[in-house]
Amino acid sequence: MKSAYIDYSMSVIVARALPDVRDGMKPVHRRVLFGMYELGVFSNRPYKKSARIVGEVLGKFHPHGDSSVYDTMVRMAQEWSLRYPLVDGQGNFGSVDGDSPAAMRYTEARLAKIAEEMLTDLDKETVDMQLNFDDTIYEPVVLPAMVPNLLVNGASGIAVGMATNMAPHNLSEIVDGIIAYIDNNDISISELMNYIKAPDFPTGGIIYGYEGVKSAFETGRGRIVIRGKVTVEETPSGRERIIVTELPYQVNKADMIKKTADLVNEKKLDGIADINDESDRNGMRIVYDLKRDAMASIVINKLYKMTALQSSFSVNNIALVNGRPEALNLKGLIKHYVNHRHEVVIRRTEYNLREAEKKAHILEGLIIALDHIDEVIALIRASKTPDDARKGLVERFELSEIQAKAILDMRLQKLTGLERDKLKTDYEELMKRIGELKEILANVELRMGIIKDELRRIKEKYGDERCSEIVYTAEDIRMEDVIPDEPVVITISHLGYIKRTPLTEYRVQNRGGRGSRGSTTRDEDFLEHLFVATNHNYMLFFTEQGKVYWLRVFEIPEGSKTSKGRAIQNIIQLSPDDSVKAYINVKTLKDEEYINNNYIILATKHGTIKKTSLEAYSRPRTNGINAITIHEGDELIAARLTNGNSEVLLALKSGRAIRFNENTVRAMGRTAAGVRGIKLASDKDEVIGMICVEDDSYDILVVSEKGYGKRSKLEDYRVTNRGGKGVKTINITEKTGNLIAIKNVRDEDDLMIINKSGIVIRIPVADLRVMGRATQGVRLINLKDDDEIAAVAKVEAFDELNDTEEENPENLPDENGDNSEKADTEEKDS
Repeated sequence: MKSAYIDYSMSVIVARALPDVRDGMKPVHRRVLFGMYELGVFSNRPYKKSARIVGEVLGKFHPHGDSSVYDTMVRMAQEWSLRYPLVDGQGNFGSVDGDSPAAMRYTEARLAKIAEEMLTDLDKETVDMQLNFDDTIYEPVVLPAMVPNLLVNGASGIAVGMATNMAPHNLSEIVDGIIAYIDNNDISISELMNYIKAPDFPTGGIIYGYEGVKSAFETGRGRIVIRGKVTVEETPSGRERIIVTELPYQVNKADMIKKTADLVNEKKLDGIADINDESDRNGMRIVYDLKRDAMASIVINKLYKMTALQSSFSVNNIALVNGRPEALNLKGLIKHYVNHRHEVVIRRTEYNLREAEKKAHILEGLIIALDHIDEVIALIRASKTPDDARKGLVERFELSEIQAKAILDMRLQKLTGLERDKLKTDYEELMKRIGELKEILANVELRMGIIKDELRRIKEKYGDERCSEIVYTAEDIRMEDVIPDEPVVITISHLGYIKRTPLTEYRVQNRGGRGSRGSTTRDEDFLEHLFVATNHNYMLFFTEQGKVYWLRVFEIPEGSKTSKGRAIQNIIQLSPDDSVKAYINVKTLKDEEYINNNYIILATKHGTIKKTSLEAYSRPRTNGINAITIHEGDELIAARLTNGNSEVLLALKSGRAIRFNENTVRAMGRTAAGVRGIKLASDKDEVIGMICVEDDSYDILVVSEKGYGKRSKLEDYRVTNRGGKGVKTINITEKTGNLIAIKNVRDEDDLMIINKSGIVIRIPVADLRVMGRATQGVRLINLKDDDEIAAVAKVEAFDELNDTEEENPENLPDENGDNSEKADTEEKDS
């Protein structure tokens, strides 16, 4: 049983169900075309009865049922089944409604013009021949296939343990793609897709979505969604009607109409009053009359969802390569076709060379005879028999038997002067042709040029416009491809309004200015958080209750510098009593090496610190996941991304700061509570910020509520053990107010300061001089009345901001006329 079944399955796979990658044909298709070729029913000859053709194929090549041969021939003649039909049928060959064709005794057929291209050069020993089932005559193992049939017409078949389903394509696109491959064998599939856009189905329709096409081209497998082509018309009475003019590939029109009518009758499909099939010889037209209150767009979507008006074509490119089934992508199919055509060109050239050399050999003999014609005539007249004459010629003139025979067969008219000149001219042309053929065999580029020229001729002769339209869906267009990866400012207000604004909207001002108007906020609202990122980054949002949410930066709504933004609850699903406190800008969450070698350090208001691998946060859900366990009365205030070797600085409202090595904090799980980072000075004290630094190239910048700040060297903060009280970082007085922010900065950075009144100022860090750790600092921003600083953010330098004063006319003193000299004088006085 086992061996017999394996034999059977191999027979089905190799000799019945799967197409050959070279000519795209199964044995039955090849035999039908070869049988018609042998019968001589070419496109320029009269049609022959189908029964005559089927009998020829059955009797000589295909020992199976006559229906298998006739059904194959019928399908090859149906313009809705094959993108480029290979048989020209006359009579009833069925319909798109699934009507069966007339019996073979009534129909007639002949080869289509394009099918003759598949058989061109078959008589020039271009392909291997094999004996038929009774070893009496030869049939081709494969056709020369000047047309890339497998790619343009596709194939489908169910074997044993495997199946194939290959889509048809547009001939013009395929030829362009093959030529591009010949010109560059290393061409990528994405580059090939510039030439070959998508499958092209004979029934037209709309290819809806590109992901399936891309997958099919790249892997050989993919699901392509096809929709019928639909338009909406208005009747004279004012009602709407839906008109379908094209159907998805392989959809039976009559069945689809019947099933749609059943859905309407069962009240599963609303809005349709009547269905009519108005198709005729001019084309397809299915009319759905709508009820008065029905909306066409809604009914169309229901038709797509519930009926065969939208169907899918599952591509599975399996073909026989050297007799073995193989899954192939687009480039693989093209490569095997080009290799086949290359072999055909070589074998055809070798055949033509052999024939030319045979002819040249005979002409050489004839020319010798003409040069010694009197002697030849005398020799022939003196011979008793033709054999004696032949032997005499061979011996006298050192000719071959073939040449001697040709001389004896020569007609007397060849002796005229004109004929003698013509012989010599023919010989010269033949020798030139032999030289060309030898050059072709010696030069692969010439052979590839011939393949390209033949393909261009095929395209010119049979190429046409696409039948199927391509419509890209939202899923196909990755937002990254549409949105440039530019730096943006993310701002979040106290009441939770978020937006992103191009960084270039914020202009650089001199220190001590009043600032320009930033976000428009309500009286009780003010900007509380600001973050700089680029559009393609990932952002992790950490809330005060210890949860984390995930967004791409481009998913944050864009707004101008003065717009309010959008409530964050509308973008991420925050619980009503929670608010976002910290953000981490992450380049990617897809790179395993990156997420396993980077860490997130979290700090809470009460001085707790926690370190966790980024990998633990790489799979957030839409409703958030726990990032840290927060104790009662505490809340998360900061989160930082590190590489595992950073130093951490925590700053307190009371003006103290601690510096310790990240290695003193062990990595914990996502739900752990963490360890003590700094000891609070009092019950009213709290942590206001955390920074992580990797080297001493950064300075430490601190800012107080009343607008004072200063830069200090990192080395001024000695490294201690975590959990200590820290050292003084700014001298806190009533004039300065409590400490509000701590940042690590460099000269090329800018500082953005936001007041509770909504005023935004941007100043270069380079304008701030470095001073001692325990000093009071200098005034950074002039505050009106009881206004205070709400938030401070560091803006890292970007190339597009390094413009000269002349190029950036906005780089002027601020709106209130304050300039740097006046500001410096005020600071000296203070």
